[in-house]
Amino acid sequence: MIDFAIVLFYFILIMSVALRGKVNKNTSAEAYFLSNRNLKWYSIALSTIATNINGYQFLGMMGSAYLYGLAQANLEINAIQGILIASFVFVPLFLKEKIITITDFIKNRLGEKIALFYSLSNIILFSTVTLGAALFWGAYAADMVFGKELSLIHEDRVTRIGILILFLGIFSAIYTYFGGLSSVVKTDIIQFLILLFGGSIVCYIALNQLGGWEQLYIKTPEKMHLHLAADHPTLPWTHLFGLFFLNINYWCANQTVMQRAIAAKNLAHAQSGLMLGGLIKYLMAFIIVIPGIALYGMLGDSLGDPDLAFPYLVKTYLPVGIKAIVLCGLFASLMSTVDSTFNSLATLWSIDIYSKYFNKNATDEQKINSGRKAIIISLISGLIMGLVLLYLKFEDTNSAFTHTLNNLRYYVNCGIVVLICSGILLVKPKQKVILVAFFLTLPLNFLLQYIFPEMNYFVRAFFVIFCGLCIALISNIGRISSLKGLIVTSSLRSKFLGIFLLISLIIVHVLFH
Repeated sequence: MIDFAIVLFYFILIMSVALRGKVNKNTSAEAYFLSNRNLKWYSIALSTIATNINGYQFLGMMGSAYLYGLAQANLEINAIQGILIASFVFVPLFLKEKIITITDFIKNRLGEKIALFYSLSNIILFSTVTLGAALFWGAYAADMVFGKELSLIHEDRVTRIGILILFLGIFSAIYTYFGGLSSVVKTDIIQFLILLFGGSIVCYIALNQLGGWEQLYIKTPEKMHLHLAADHPTLPWTHLFGLFFLNINYWCANQTVMQRAIAAKNLAHAQSGLMLGGLIKYLMAFIIVIPGIALYGMLGDSLGDPDLAFPYLVKTYLPVGIKAIVLCGLFASLMSTVDSTFNSLATLWSIDIYSKYFNKNATDEQKINSGRKAIIISLISGLIMGLVLLYLKFEDTNSAFTHTLNNLRYYVNCGIVVLICSGILLVKPKQKVILVAFFLTLPLNFLLQYIFPEMNYFVRAFFVIFCGLCIALISNIGRISSLKGLIVTSSLRSKFLGIFLLISLIIVHVLFH
C-alpha cells in the first residue's frame, strides 16, 4: 500500500502542476506552443533530456546492455554529436529566422512543397511509432514491476498492459491539452529529477550487488567495450557511421526535441541548455547501461527475456517505498516523452497545416483549438500503435525490442536527414531533385534489406542517407553554400564548452575501445 500511495501522489502532483498554468481565451498561440519564447537554459536542458529518456531506455536499452554490454552506450553518448551540431549550426539559424516549427526552416531553404512533405512525415511518425512506443514501454514496465498488484485490473497480462496503455495515454494528453508547452516543461523538470533519482538507485544497487565497479572487468570483461566486431549482427562498430546521421535527425530535425531550443530566451540560453543536456547524456548512459552489465555478471545468460533485466533488479533488490519511486521514474520517462510529442504534434498541425492550408487568417484561439484537436486525434492513433506494439512484443519475447522499434523509425528518418542536411548545405536547390532524393530513401531502404538481409540496420541507414545526399548535392553542385560562418557561438564560454564536449567524447571512445 505504501508503494501505491507514493505512485498516486506522483500522478496528483504532476496533474496539479501542469494545470496550474492552463491557457485561457487570452492566451496567444506563441504562448501555447512556445511558452512565449522565454525558456531558460536549465529548463531547456532538463526538459529536453526528460523528453529524450523513455521507458525503452530503462527496459529496452538495459536489456540490450545485458546482451551486448557497453556497446549499447553508443546510442546515448554519441547523441553529443547531434547536440553539438544542433547547438552551433542549426539553432542559431532557427532563432535568427524566428521559426515556430522546423518546417518553417525547410520552407525557407527548400520550398513550400518539400516543407509540406517534411511536416506530414513527422506528423505520421510522431502520432504512430513515437507515441505508441512510449505508451507501450510505460505500461509494459509497470506490469513488469507490479504485475501481482496490478492483477486487480485484469488477470490476463496482455489485457492488463493494454488497459495501462489507455490510462497513461489519456492522462498525459489531458494536461498537455490544457497547458501547452509551459505545462510540458514544468512537469518535465519534475519528471526528470524523479527518473534520475530512481535510475541512480537501481544503478547503485546493481553495482553494489555485483561487488563494485572493478568486478565489471573481472566478471564481464567481454562486455566492457564500446566497439564490437564489424560482423556483430546488432551493434558492430560500423554502426557509428549510421548513428552519426541519425543523431542529426533526432537532435537537429526533430520538432519534439528542438521545440525547447526554438522557445529559448536567446541563443546563449539555447546553446548552454543543449550542451548541459549533452553532459547529462553521459550520466544517463551510466545509470541505464551499467546495471544491465552488472546483472549479467550476477546471472550470466540465464535471464530468458533481456527486457526483464530492469524489472528483475527492482523486484529482487529494492525495498518497499524505494520501489515505488523507481516506478514513478518509469512513468516520468514515459509521460515526459508523450506530453512533448503531443505538444509538437499540436504545433506541427496547427502552424504547418491548419494555418497555411485550411484557415490562413486563423486567430490565436483558432490555432490553439486546432492544435488541441490534433492532440485528441494523435492520442487515438498512438493508443492503437501502442496496442500493436504490445502484440508484436509478445510474439517474440526473446528479442531486444528496442532495436526492433529503431529499425521501424529509421525507414522515415533517413529521408528527413536528407532534407535537413540539404537545407543547410544548399542554396535555392532544385526542388524536384530534393523531393526525389527524399522519396528514394524509402524504397532504397527496402531494396538493401532485401538484397542484404544480414546488413545491420544502422549501416543500412548510413548507405541510404549517403546515397540520398549524393543525389541532392551532385544535382545541385553549383548551389552548395559556403561553409564559412556555418558554426555560430553565442559566447566564448559556449565555444569552450562545445570543445570540451567534443574532446570528452573522443576520450571516452579511446578509453573504452
